[in-house]
Amino acid sequence: MNKSEVIKLLRDNQNERGIENWQKMDNNAGLKSFGIGLTQLRKLAKKVGRNHELALELWQSDIYDLKTIALLIDEPKKVTKEQVESQVEGLGIGLLTHVFSSCDATLAKAPIAFDVANEWIDSDDDVRRRCAYGLLYELSKNKRNKALTDEYFLSRIEDINDRIVNMDETPTLRCSMGGALMGIGKRNRQLNKRAVEVARAVGPIDFNDEGGTCEPFDVLKHLTNEALQKRFDKMV
Repeated sequence: MNKSEVIKLLRDNQNERGIENWQKMDNNAGLKSFGIGLTQLRKLAKKVGRNHELALELWQSDIYDLKTIALLIDEPKKVTKEQVESQVEGLGIGLLTHVFSSCDATLAKAPIAFDVANEWIDSDDDVRRRCAYGLLYELSKNKRNKALTDEYFLSRIEDINDRIVNMDETPTLRCSMGGALMGIGKRNRQLNKRAVEVARAVGPIDFNDEGGTCEPFDVLKHLTNEALQKRFDKMV
């Protein structure tokens, strides 16, 4: 597909109610939208297929849906550090930040993801730090990278434990830390035990600083559910 064909695909799937909700957002960074939800955008991205050059072209658009498709269709091995440094500067809104670093999007699959996460986690920029924790969540599901050891993840749990209690951090950043803690704690029983201790001490995380009405993020609930514990039993 080319850009015109992707735009037609989005227009054919536009959601009027979604458009109305988008226009009511307090912060949409001046972007337009076809009002399509992320689940549907992921399905449409599969129709478009992997294409690095097209992804770079779509990213330059002022349409949220096109930017999201761009993040979903890029080719992991072609993603460069220079590219992601440029993209992270232009995320603008939380929705794109979430897709950029998580949601099974391209960056977390790229060979540079591990190094990017480790660099950004100590950044002075909140957006980069939020993305770093999003990448940690995705990397916690990776069983092939030999650098992703229990020792590495335990060190990241301790890092989260030290930082998440800082109430000067934005709620969305603390929520991203909670997401990483949840992902790491689902990896195996050893990591789960320490993650549960941290989650219990932190409690539910309220992340409604962007005008949302969602329930606080209860990491402990996710880490102690019966299905997860049964999965650990089968791993023994």
